[in-house]
Amino acid sequence: MRTLVVWCPDWSVTAAVMELADSADSSGIEPGIEPVSAAAPAVVLANNRVVVCNAAAREEGVRRGQRRRDAQARCPELVLLTANPDRDARWFEPVLAAVEEIRPGVAPLRPGLLAVPAPGRYFARGGVDGEEAAAALLAEHLVAAGVWDCRFGVADDLYTAERAARLAAPQGCVVVSSGGSAEFLRELPVTVLADDGEEGAELADLLRRLGLVRLGEFAALSAGEVSNRFGAYGVDVWRRAQGAEAAPLASRTPPPELACEISFEPPLDSAEAVTFSVRTTTERFVAGLADRQLVATSVRIEAEFEGAAGLGVSARTWMHPRCFTSRDLVDRVHWQLQAGMASSGLRSRKTFGATISAPVERVRLIPEIVEPAGDHADGLWGGGADDQVVRGVARVQAMVGYDAVRVPVLQGGRGAADRQMLVPWGERAVGLRPVDRPWPGQIPGPAP
Repeated sequence: MRTLVVWCPDWSVTAAVMELADSADSSGIEPGIEPVSAAAPAVVLANNRVVVCNAAAREEGVRRGQRRRDAQARCPELVLLTANPDRDARWFEPVLAAVEEIRPGVAPLRPGLLAVPAPGRYFARGGVDGEEAAAALLAEHLVAAGVWDCRFGVADDLYTAERAARLAAPQGCVVVSSGGSAEFLRELPVTVLADDGEEGAELADLLRRLGLVRLGEFAALSAGEVSNRFGAYGVDVWRRAQGAEAAPLASRTPPPELACEISFEPPLDSAEAVTFSVRTTTERFVAGLADRQLVATSVRIEAEFEGAAGLGVSARTWMHPRCFTSRDLVDRVHWQLQAGMASSGLRSRKTFGATISAPVERVRLIPEIVEPAGDHADGLWGGGADDQVVRGVARVQAMVGYDAVRVPVLQGGRGAADRQMLVPWGERAVGLRPVDRPWPGQIPGPAP
């Protein structure tokens, strides 16, 4: 069975930009802050070093492994993004689902890279080979889903197909003929091993210093020499360059559908009526997670309505410091509708996406972050006093608005005012400045 690999370059940057754009659409952009353009030079940083950079940043001389200061010196307008593997995986999930609509048996390799069994003659059309036609169909599907830079490679094995995809143009496909994997790999420079991470970069540097420029020259060495000098990774690369038979592709099991929704017929124009109607849905949502031993710590709530300008959606992602109960979700739905419905008597100070200008037709609950329920279990003696405080504050929020009740959270800074951030009660604090970093000019703490 031949393998088709889909590669989305610089996925960490793409996922971060998509998340920023989604946040801007759902919660609005603060004055003076411009949204990040997908064409802007951007990098993802970890430990103050560049781990991923997009094509625009590379054109300015930015490279992986550079320090942040060096990268900014080469490109002052560089957009700095923080590394977040969970974000990368979360935003790659729609890509997996889009590919599964065309070809089942998707095997995710890592965020930005996936493989599927290559389709046969079924996709052949207009004199175009079936594998190339299938890649073109997948490219069309992914572009419609918002992923413009996707590249495809087809070969007898996964490793060769990935190398072929890295040589393809955007939305293009490189097909390695059946039985031609070894010949294809032998012509590649050893520098392609750097794509395998630190271990591959070290082997590529060593081979280059030994005078071995292409993988074919490396494959000409004996098995004993490779095993003695280059370790397990070197043997694995050598076997692939020799054309050894590859392991079968392990496809994933599609994740269960955890989202819940409720439709209203006729649509409801009162926040109180919608809130009352979603109670059963929130209970079903929480129970569905509990059946899988999961709890939600981040939930996206979408309220759909159809006004004079067409279909509209009021959407916001809510986060919880512990985990959501059905009562918490009902409160969030109420607060979100209060902020957006003109008929509501209570107006929140925050705007959650589109203003609801027509009766609500549908409410959807989408879990964005789920965690094992055991991580959020009550202690041996319970939390009676804390639970009473939570219920009391929730009642106050219902009367005055959720963002009118705030708690201070410690963050890094120089002065006393800089070191605190006010967060709405029940929300998880995000975007805090690290406390453990050096802050020149910081007011020292009290003497012991």
